[in-house]
Amino acid sequence: MNYGYVKVAACVPSVKVAHCKYNAQQIEKEILIADGKGVEIIAFPELSLTAYTCGDLFGQQLLIEEAEMALIQILGNTRQTDIIAIVGMPLPVGGVLLNAAVVIQRGKVLGVVPKTYLPNYKEFYEKRWFASATEVRATQVRLCGQLAPMGTDLLFETSGTTFGIELCEDVWAVIPPSSRLALEGAEIIFNLSASDESIGKHNYLCSLISQQSARCLSGYVLASSGFGESTTDVVFAGNGLIYENGHCLAHSQRFSLEPQTVISEIDVERLRTERRVNTTFAACGATLRGETPYRRVTTEYVNPKELTLTRSYDPHPFVPQGPTLDERCEEIFSIQTNGLAQRLVHTHAKSAVVGISGGLDSTLALLVCARTFDRLGWSRKGIIGVTMPGFGTTDRTYRNAMNLMKSLGITIREVSIREACLQHFADLGHDPSVHDVVYENSQARERTQLLMDIANQTWGMVIGTGDLSELALGWATYNGDHMSMYGVNGSVPKTLVRHLVKWVAEHGVDEESKATLLDIVDTPISPELIPANEKGEITQVTEDLVGPYELHDFFLYYFMRCGFRPSKVYWLAKQAFRGSYDDETIKKWLSTFCRRFFNQQFKRSCLPDGPKVGSLSISPRGDWRMPSDACSDAWLKEVEEME
Repeated sequence: MNYGYVKVAACVPSVKVAHCKYNAQQIEKEILIADGKGVEIIAFPELSLTAYTCGDLFGQQLLIEEAEMALIQILGNTRQTDIIAIVGMPLPVGGVLLNAAVVIQRGKVLGVVPKTYLPNYKEFYEKRWFASATEVRATQVRLCGQLAPMGTDLLFETSGTTFGIELCEDVWAVIPPSSRLALEGAEIIFNLSASDESIGKHNYLCSLISQQSARCLSGYVLASSGFGESTTDVVFAGNGLIYENGHCLAHSQRFSLEPQTVISEIDVERLRTERRVNTTFAACGATLRGETPYRRVTTEYVNPKELTLTRSYDPHPFVPQGPTLDERCEEIFSIQTNGLAQRLVHTHAKSAVVGISGGLDSTLALLVCARTFDRLGWSRKGIIGVTMPGFGTTDRTYRNAMNLMKSLGITIREVSIREACLQHFADLGHDPSVHDVVYENSQARERTQLLMDIANQTWGMVIGTGDLSELALGWATYNGDHMSMYGVNGSVPKTLVRHLVKWVAEHGVDEESKATLLDIVDTPISPELIPANEKGEITQVTEDLVGPYELHDFFLYYFMRCGFRPSKVYWLAKQAFRGSYDDETIKKWLSTFCRRFFNQQFKRSCLPDGPKVGSLSISPRGDWRMPSDACSDAWLKEVEEME
């Protein structure tokens, strides 16, 4: 099963100006190599059969004939391959010359797409040699003894995708042809280019391709001329770029003296999901009503090959790498503080009440409160941190909670819940030596009751601490830590909470607070509802009970954000976590995720307000609306049948 992936390639072959036979041999070689690697569609640069820099030689009949003979050579020598190739050549049609992309497969010319927008640069005045597609009325062309459809309105359909083509300058236009191609159904755009290099141009090009692929919700493959083109006035760097919905999957090495082919897999299934849920895309498509529909060209059936991914998947999709992580943390923290500031001002709250456990989530909520009060110009004494030691509280977490509250300069209250819970157990007739769900949840609800009442005492509001990962798994006591008056962490995944706390430690607090924060970051995640061991250490480790959060965050991202089925999520997880978890472990926790995600929806259906910080939220008022009694059988059955 290929899970909707289409393997594509952008090739920058060796080229000699006006030496069509040599160029054809190089293209043939690259086609055969790519076919052997399972590539389904490969694109070559603009005018790759002749080279782009032929200048006034494009007016020579011999060059035009040599280009067609070269194409015949390629057709004959690749007749036995399944791969679809897109090559560039000058093509005479009706008394004019077109700069064209020719799509070939199994010895056949499937279609021809001429260039629409011709550059009017000092170094490249294409209108000197070529006519625009808009100047040609013909819809068919005879090429290599075959009659093939021609036009900018061609869509090519394979067994796995539909693709369209534009050439170089086309994508720089105000409304690129690829925009209409995407609305007509093209899921991948191929661009045959010959863009020369100048200072800053490469970054602009990458930005342009990224934006266009994101705007079109498509894959985008660009192959641009490289070494071998004339350097009389300009230099070509040989750009091979593969993008998917704004993200770069693969790129060539610029200024290489050797031919290059970059290969990756475009996830067409994900693109289709994105288009289905993006109402703006559908609305744009509706503007095409009344216009002549694009013509569809069916390609030959390709025998499916076993898929081997060349693209990689980050095991932590919510956590960017490098300098971007600091930028992400700063932006999230700002969103959280702005959201809380608005709520505090609007409600005329006199205080913010936070339960402080010495764990990651309550620490992040407290840091958000501190920053918010600072920005509002309010005294931090208006933040009431409440530590509520219980049966499972350890010295380490208690010490960290107290130290952090002291160093941040907030109001500290300590209320032990032990006696209240023992009285509650007596009222219920529950044996406190039985550490069951009653024992655990009673503590969580007692803490929430205290926080709510303290908020009433101080004319304040309770700030929720639960994070996105906990909400996805339902790892919260209903009407216990599940409830608050404003939840600042509700759309922050657990794998990112740790980095946020660490970021604040390194960028926004004093040295004393920093030491405490870093120790909290290193503390095992636990609700601390079960008594500690003889050494006073945590015995109830959350990830031992529900599974590693890094796995669950991976499952959550691809289940919710991408709409993937369990078998695809499992397949990707096996590759992303290779060497960290074995297949059985991944399958076990994926089953847990699917079961808990469905069964715990009732907790998410009544969540308090809270700010969305990323592309994914689980709020019932926003990103995720699912009945609490939705059936999970199909998902669990697929997990059970996975190998």
